[in-house]
Amino acid sequence: MSRKPEHRPKLPPWIRVRVACGTGREEVAGILKRQRLNTVCQSAQCPNLNECWHKCTATFMILGNNCTRSCKFCAVDHCANPLPPEADEAERVAAAAKEMNLRHVVVTSVTRDDLPDGGAGHFAAVIRAVRAALPKAGIEVLTPDFQGDFKALATVIEACPDVFNHNLETVERLSGTIRSKADYRRSLGVLTEAHRLGGEKTPVKSGIMVGLGERDEEVERCICEMRENGVSILTLGQYLPPTAKHWPLDRYVEPERFAAWGDFARRQGFSFVASAPLVRSSYNAGELLESGRKEGGKWTFK
Repeated sequence: MSRKPEHRPKLPPWIRVRVACGTGREEVAGILKRQRLNTVCQSAQCPNLNECWHKCTATFMILGNNCTRSCKFCAVDHCANPLPPEADEAERVAAAAKEMNLRHVVVTSVTRDDLPDGGAGHFAAVIRAVRAALPKAGIEVLTPDFQGDFKALATVIEACPDVFNHNLETVERLSGTIRSKADYRRSLGVLTEAHRLGGEKTPVKSGIMVGLGERDEEVERCICEMRENGVSILTLGQYLPPTAKHWPLDRYVEPERFAAWGDFARRQGFSFVASAPLVRSSYNAGELLESGRKEGGKWTFK
């Protein structure tokens, strides 16, 4: 399926972001360069990069900067045979997180279908290294689907991240076309199994982008299915095509519609919802430390 709209909708005022500069951004850039680390902020061309780096936060992207999949919405480079994982990457992520004095560390990755465990063991090593370096910090992982391999998924969950995230990205009707080699139902299965394995100790998070061609009722159905499959933390944000070669933008969704979806999600029982145009899955993820706390191994939310 190919979609080529006659024109791209005009950028509305609520999408424009302020360019932040200063020592915070320079400090983050310096740390990442010294530790030879990738971030999803750069690789995925996140619109919040300036704000987050100005606050001395970043989302680490492990397992290289080349993905074995080529999703039509994503700016990360594609490569069928990426370089092997770097053995010392876990220690370098931990060192960078400690130098940045992070209270909440978010770790994601490219998809590595070329690895036997999809990189699950590497995720676990990073979690353990960060935990050793920053015992009081929250650790959130945003993983691929591991091709539905629940053994690989268990490897990650058993390393005890504080939050497990796997994004659906879009509604079911569009998923097969937009998400390379992915499957909507398989992703729901990953979320269900993550919830089963992690229980109340590891809340499950997921999210989608809008503006890809979905209908409002499909968004609501997707929200309901995420909740039914164990997701308690939800993110909804506006899709912004990285380049003219990527999946075309269908619409800009107004902030009021995002607010309405947020209210709808809370009525379904989600514990934490972030729904706004510039929300991304790891944007302000540290708010979990402010809105949620662990009591006896169970997350509760204000």
